[in-house]
Amino acid sequence: MTKISFISPKQKKVTITAIPGETLMEAAVRNNVTGIDADCEGGCACATCHVILPDDYFAALPQMEEDEQYLLDFLDNRQRNSRLSCQIEISDKLDGIVVTVPE
Repeated sequence: MTKISFISPKQKKVTITAIPGETLMEAAVRNNVTGIDADCEGGCACATCHVILPDDYFAALPQMEEDEQYLLDFLDNRQRNSRLSCQIEISDKLDGIVVTVPE
C-alpha cells in the first residue's frame, strides 16, 4: 500500500492508503477527499480532479497526454506542476507524496 497525503484548499491534511494500479483520483474518491469531484469518473474529460504535485514527484511521472494538457489549459488556477489525478497511476514511487488540491 502507498501512503498519500492531500492538502485541501482550506489547508486540511488527509492521509490515505492507495492501492498500486489504481489512479490517484480513484484513491481520493474512495477515501472521500474534499475537492476531488471526478465528475467524468476518470475519463479525462472534465478537470474536476485537478491536483498540484511537488517538484520531485512531478518530474518522476510520465509526461501528460495531449487531452490532459488541453483540459488543464482551461483552468484559471493551473500551476506549473498541475496534473489531473485521473491520469496518475499509483505506484510505490508515489509513497509519501503530499498532493495539493486547489480551489
